[in-house]
Amino acid sequence: MSDATRRAFAPARPGAVIESGGRDRNAPALRALLDCLARGLPIHASQAGIRAAGPEPAPVLCCQSSGSGGRVKTIRRSHGSWIASFEVNRATFGLSARDCYGVLGELGHSLSLYATLEALQLGARVAVLAGDGPRSQIARLAAARVSVLYATPTQLRRLLLAAGEARLPAVTHVFSGGGKLDAACRAGVAALCPGAVVREFYGASETSFITIADAATPVGSVGRAYPEVSIRLGAGGRVFVASPYLFDGYAEADLPSPPREDGHLGTGDIGMLDAAGHLFLRGRESRMVTVADRTLFLEDIEAALTAAGAGVCAAVAVPDALRGQAVVAIVEGGEDAARAALLGRACRDALGEHAGPRRVLFLPRLPALASGKPDLAALARMVGPAP
Repeated sequence: MSDATRRAFAPARPGAVIESGGRDRNAPALRALLDCLARGLPIHASQAGIRAAGPEPAPVLCCQSSGSGGRVKTIRRSHGSWIASFEVNRATFGLSARDCYGVLGELGHSLSLYATLEALQLGARVAVLAGDGPRSQIARLAAARVSVLYATPTQLRRLLLAAGEARLPAVTHVFSGGGKLDAACRAGVAALCPGAVVREFYGASETSFITIADAATPVGSVGRAYPEVSIRLGAGGRVFVASPYLFDGYAEADLPSPPREDGHLGTGDIGMLDAAGHLFLRGRESRMVTVADRTLFLEDIEAALTAAGAGVCAAVAVPDALRGQAVVAIVEGGEDAARAALLGRACRDALGEHAGPRRVLFLPRLPALASGKPDLAALARMVGPAP
């Protein structure tokens, strides 16, 4: 066993957790996490909460994928695989025990758990605010003087919708992952957190960090390789990565490991690299659809909707007898025929006639995964086949 694999998370220091949002709905998970750290027990985190990971030998962490592909997977990784990136972030971005972290999602989601454990490993304070409404989260982030904020783009958009004239001047670092951070959201976060550097990172529960981007990154790119990450492109632009941060495998015996090429793990994404090493993602291979004999990525539809002011939204594909597949857009908000027409036209103008949604549906609130991202599988079931 390597030294990196042997490394275990440090016990939390007293007073490390200063806030627990959601009217104490986070308290059981926090207590269980702190108990595992104090006793050196392996950690199992899921949507049901946190517990010691049964007969697994420490230092092992089990957490769950977001389920955006339709099935939640249990990720097994060594503590050392996360500690290695904690140390990179400390050295690269100057994170330290002087910081206070803000976490907006449930601890069962890997991004929220990662941020919490990074804070505790560095000796920083952490405010876990899952379950609070965005206005309450903004107030608590301000009161706690949070300096490091980890969030998904969806969580950030919800904050911006509630922010009004509020500002979070104590925030110096914003790390956004789990989806594309569009230009409007980036600009809004920069206004909400005027003293912060906003960084978008690309990765997955299986890989942790792959790339990281900042204000100097070309438009449309998710950045260059994170330190010690190697990126290779396979057939059709399939993205493969190797790094010290990869997972050990799935806990479910029936789940095959992702494909590998030359020691690099397949991510399921399609992309391209420019001459300077910037990675540009087209989308998930599983979200590549064919409409009227033309290939389309559903992520491109969502980007066009967002650019047109849709806010929280998603796109799904349904079978269509004439065109193979048809796109349905789902937007958070009240029914609005004029807005639906505008959003449909924006998609056609940006991507072509074949990209126009067959329907634009409105929901008061989109069903969400533990990560805060829209639950695409639930939306697909809700939408049903094209008429």
